[in-house]
Amino acid sequence: MNSSCRSSRRNWQLAQAYQANGDLQKALEYGDKAVAASPRNLDILVSQTSLAQQLKNSVKTEEYASSGGAVCHSIAKQPKPEGMSEDDFAQKIGQEKATEQNNCDFLESSGFSAITTENDPKNRMAEIEKFSAGFPDSKFGAQVSNYAMYTLGPGQLNDSARLVSFGEKTLAADPNSLPALLLLANYYGDESKPGSSAKAISYAQKAIEVAKADAPDADKSRKLSAGTAHNTIGWAYLKQEKTSTAIPELRTAAGLLKGADDQQYARALYGLGFAYGKLNKLTEAREVLTEAVKIPGPLQAMSQELLTKVNSARAKGN
Repeated sequence: MNSSCRSSRRNWQLAQAYQANGDLQKALEYGDKAVAASPRNLDILVSQTSLAQQLKNSVKTEEYASSGGAVCHSIAKQPKPEGMSEDDFAQKIGQEKATEQNNCDFLESSGFSAITTENDPKNRMAEIEKFSAGFPDSKFGAQVSNYAMYTLGPGQLNDSARLVSFGEKTLAADPNSLPALLLLANYYGDESKPGSSAKAISYAQKAIEVAKADAPDADKSRKLSAGTAHNTIGWAYLKQEKTSTAIPELRTAAGLLKGADDQQYARALYGLGFAYGKLNKLTEAREVLTEAVKIPGPLQAMSQELLTKVNSARAKGN
């Protein structure tokens, strides 16, 4: 046994002794020394992950779990020893993976749990990046992407460049990721740069295909996703001055969103009211805006203002 292994074993034994005595912080410190000496030892990384969980330290939990994930992932990537047959090498890999399966499963679940319990957006995003590197083929991949897009979005880090990058990376791995499609559709729908509306429509149309809201087994979530996508398309057409084309999209959106998402529903109704008013279809405008003003939220006052203008125009017309 070389000096590095002896140092690792000695420090791990001390860590276990401190843990047995209830001094978890001291146990973590000596465990860190053991990890430094043997960074690929999954037993030590599992022990450190468990300690960090007990201390409710999600940053350290993720650090150990993702380091372990990288070790787990490397088992299948190791080079074949010279002189070993392909069959023997495949058997060796299979045995190593089977031996470490429980450790690897624990580390993966613990790393994901650290993300879900982290309240600080900066820490959460750092944990997500570590997790994604340590577990590139994780069974939690879709959920981690959702957390990333939420964390980078408005109200959290509000980092649009990283948000778009993560969304595109997610779609490269999973072209049918509804959260990523809706995220990018919404982002480009709000963008004012030339070509943004066309991109928003493209992503939203793909989201509608994936959601399959008309399918017999479509649940509320899929209908909501499709409704949001139709809403994005309708508003993108309004920005392109394609008012007549926007109306059927917004009507479909309103039908799918009613009772599912009040604010998206209000947005669809307001867009319809605006479109009908622009085409001088004042009766239709009045009908949808009368519904919109009943919904509390940021669009309520705007809907009331537009309804007042529509009623005034109708009175003049009469």
